[in-house]
Amino acid sequence: MPTNLPPVTRNLLIANVLVFALQYLLHDETTLALTRWFALWPFGHDLAVDLGGGDIAGIGFRPWQLVTYGFMHGGIMHILLNMYALYMFGGLIERVMGTRRFVIYYFVCLIAAAVAQLAVQHFFEPDRMYPTVGASGAVFGLLGAFAMLFPREKLMMIPIPVGIPAWLFVTLYGAAELFFGVTGTLSGVAHFAHLGGLAAGLALLWAWGVRLPPRHGF
Repeated sequence: MPTNLPPVTRNLLIANVLVFALQYLLHDETTLALTRWFALWPFGHDLAVDLGGGDIAGIGFRPWQLVTYGFMHGGIMHILLNMYALYMFGGLIERVMGTRRFVIYYFVCLIAAAVAQLAVQHFFEPDRMYPTVGASGAVFGLLGAFAMLFPREKLMMIPIPVGIPAWLFVTLYGAAELFFGVTGTLSGVAHFAHLGGLAAGLALLWAWGVRLPPRHGF
């Protein structure tokens, strides 16, 4: 387990925790003080929302939301799971890639996840107006990087009671996300955003010349 985190991973953890604390202090779940501006909203006309006291807010997509949504979270478990994954994988991957490439990689995955989510909402859910938040798309990119860089390292996947190679873990996890997204299972989770972050990460690694080594069994 990492103990001495490199700077970008450490600062990402701090930023996410601080923003979540601000969400809590501002009672963002009801006031939409941050969600209104910084969560990822679908393309289209602004949605008029009554914030109480006759205050009508116009809520809709803004370009900066492609990044800012990734620093907001929808609850304690949401941020705990994402930050645990960032803590476990981010530092190691940052050391391997170097600071500059890690920053590029993280934010390419984050933005690609947002674009994937916007596309799905636009083409398949045009009448639904709901925000997306969370670092999960970037985290899935980190999982993809770990599988590519350390394919034989063992990871645990519930309900499988034993460790499985990272390349297989990510393959099964990606297949599950695709199944859940297509079938509508586990609603309320941005499955295609996860897949967008994973796919973008793998494509970027491929462009950088990273390849899986030949496999000799599991």
